[in-house]
Amino acid sequence: MSEQVVQERHWSAHKERGSLILMRLTAFSVRVFGRRLLTPVLYLIVLYFFASARSARRNIRQYQSYLADWSGNASLRPTLGSVFGLFIAFADNLLDRLDVWRGRLRFEQVTLVDPSGVRTRLLHSQHGGRGEILVVTHLGNPDVCRAMAELGEQVPLNVLVHNRHVAQFNRLLGEAGDRSMRLIQVSELDTAMMLDLSQRVERGEWLAIAGDRVPLHDGRRVMVNFLGHAAPFPQGPWLLAGLLQCPVNLLCCLKVDGRYQIHLDPFLDTAHWERGRRDATIQGWVQGYADHLAQQCLMAPQQWFNFYAYWQPAQPEATDAN
Repeated sequence: MSEQVVQERHWSAHKERGSLILMRLTAFSVRVFGRRLLTPVLYLIVLYFFASARSARRNIRQYQSYLADWSGNASLRPTLGSVFGLFIAFADNLLDRLDVWRGRLRFEQVTLVDPSGVRTRLLHSQHGGRGEILVVTHLGNPDVCRAMAELGEQVPLNVLVHNRHVAQFNRLLGEAGDRSMRLIQVSELDTAMMLDLSQRVERGEWLAIAGDRVPLHDGRRVMVNFLGHAAPFPQGPWLLAGLLQCPVNLLCCLKVDGRYQIHLDPFLDTAHWERGRRDATIQGWVQGYADHLAQQCLMAPQQWFNFYAYWQPAQPEATDAN
């Protein structure tokens, strides 16, 4: 199979490298040996990944080039060190995720940036209010969804994912004692799924869904300008919001100076569209989301952990000498 064909494979078609046994073994290793002893081993694994994953290196270089050109900041242009640095940041992110799963990352250890009081609405939803939607991103640490459940003092949080191994992750969360978060596999927003999600929202439960991963079916995507170039974004989160007629908020967790910052921003008071204007309305929403995400990339440029070809086609890999 040629390199170009490999590049164009959808992200969800990549082989799942983890398993429940491996996740348990990793969690056990951290618990027994500690993060300090496990860190060098993980760095060696990431070094191998960096050396062998040519397409991933190329895709990161593309992201860094686009970010530098769009922002006008030449210091963000890709070098061998900056590309490798993002891989190392990913290793640290994995270790932080283990801390999240084990309950080691508590609310008092993060900084909440919530100027509009989204958390207050989250707290009120457990007292008879309707739930809302959180659109999350793979910039930073997406596993902060568990911390969000803590922020809401155990308000049920349903994380909508495309992963086929949802049952394994739910078992792992249950074994860790986390009953406030549930992963729900979604592939199509059919009638049964919409009814279930609508009932959850009416009970005051919140829904979290990624806004920066293109869907499995090409028909549920929309092309917008992201970092100065056309990129596909999923239509699903915004279609879901419109059908449920509920507010949409944006959630991002970035590590700044060694401490996580949870950014909460209201985005739509109520998602709705006029008759015959659905696609155009969603296009506008997604462009607004892409613009917001671009600004957040500037806040943490080394925390963009999308290693597949986000823009098509990817740029040819330049030599690492520059």
